[in-house]
Amino acid sequence: MQQFKNLRWSVLLLLLTLNFGCDQISKKIVRTEISDYEHISIIKDRFTLTKVENSGAFLSLGDNMPYIFRLIILTGLPLLFLGYGLYFLFAKRNLPMSMQIALCFLIGGGIGNLYDRIVHGSVTDFMHMDFYLFQTGVFNFADISIMIGVGILLFQSIRSNRLKQEVD
Repeated sequence: MQQFKNLRWSVLLLLLTLNFGCDQISKKIVRTEISDYEHISIIKDRFTLTKVENSGAFLSLGDNMPYIFRLIILTGLPLLFLGYGLYFLFAKRNLPMSMQIALCFLIGGGIGNLYDRIVHGSVTDFMHMDFYLFQTGVFNFADISIMIGVGILLFQSIRSNRLKQEVD
């Protein structure tokens, strides 16, 4: 039983570390190799690299808030939520595997962006996609991790609701 618990912890820590590590390595490369607002076309103009330092939240929301409010809302609250998320992930032993994986993606990505905000004062975003009908904001690997985590939770919720309806 103890070996299973240790294996579970090891796998969860590995997933968290991989999410955080991929994000931070990519951002370090971008910070040293790409100039601010430089535009590098990867797949025509559909997928580009553009380095942007985001001192706000998602799509620069809150960028113009006074510093103390940004500190509380964009650093303090995420720190509390991520701390609770880590506690929940490691304390709840009977979570479904898909939820554990989703939480690793959410927390790993959240820690990546929070680390940037604390250490660098802003989050480094650098990927941009332009699909003819719509385009994304500039984002990073931490954002991708967070979206994957949300997607897994959404998929699990829909699947769970369908199973409940089939039983009823």
